[in-house]
Amino acid sequence: MPAHTVRLRFGAHLFWVPLLLGVAPATVLAGVLLAPLLGGPELDLTAGQDLIATMGGLAPFVVSMLVAGPLAEEPGWRGTAYPRLRASLGKVQAGLMLGAVWAVWHLPLFFITGTVQNEFGLFSWSGLLFSLTVFPMALLTGYAYERAGVVAAIAVHFGVNATMAILGVSSPLTQALILAVQVVAAALVAGQGVPTAKSPVQPSERPAVS
Repeated sequence: MPAHTVRLRFGAHLFWVPLLLGVAPATVLAGVLLAPLLGGPELDLTAGQDLIATMGGLAPFVVSMLVAGPLAEEPGWRGTAYPRLRASLGKVQAGLMLGAVWAVWHLPLFFITGTVQNEFGLFSWSGLLFSLTVFPMALLTGYAYERAGVVAAIAVHFGVNATMAILGVSSPLTQALILAVQVVAAALVAGQGVPTAKSPVQPSERPAVS
């Protein structure tokens, strides 16, 4: 797939942004709601409310969630690296390869005091599940990018991060269920065709002029 066929799309394609912004949190919420059925913790907003209060309110929370991950990372991961991988790879292969790099990218956070990853611990079920979740997330954000560009990838990344924080997800069982839901979602979108811009006619394809 030529790199120029994966690009930021304006106009009608941007209707995908609010749709994906709704779907992304739903993958987290589904795992949280399934957890009590399997003996996991009930839905509890206390941790999220405390976090928002600690950060000074909803607006600072939203800005922090938007800047700390999505805005800081997506222009590089999906806006730059992904289309270059897509020039020679399918979307699943490109997504998984970028997911592996993305997982390694997050490893230093396990050693920085105050981060969620540090609280999980690298050698723990929560740490392992966090790292594994990066792979379906890479596929979902890659799909979002192909649908409506970097803005859509940012929306998916933000939606998942903010929902995880608001719902205070920390139970390994809940994380495992969220991972399962996201794997299913990624598998579903992997089979979806993505409209791309038509490649320009190559010199060798132009009709001869008589």
